[in-house]
Amino acid sequence: MPGSRKLGRATDHRRAMLRAMVTFLLEKGKIETTITRAKEVRSLTEKMITTAKKDDLHSKRQVFSFVTKEDVAKKLFDEIAPKYKERPGGYTRIVRIGPRRGDSAEMAIIELV
Repeated sequence: MPGSRKLGRATDHRRAMLRAMVTFLLEKGKIETTITRAKEVRSLTEKMITTAKKDDLHSKRQVFSFVTKEDVAKKLFDEIAPKYKERPGGYTRIVRIGPRRGDSAEMAIIELV
């Protein structure tokens, strides 16, 4: 997994959490989370979209091994990747929305552009 943020979790828990968040972001188009998590999700999501733009068997197997829902992976290849065909990166946007009420953690919305 790329990045150096541990997010206070064991490796397998962190990987599972980030896979779920990437899948949810690709499914819904936007999620609300902490800024540090959003930055990790951004890097993984951008890699998935770039991989899906190739649209060959190898890239399909790579995406299907990471994205947790099969229908979301299909959506990635059929709808999302073609939309960004001409774009050389920067498929997501992180918007800061201020501190969380309970613990004052900096919150952000990450969305597909």
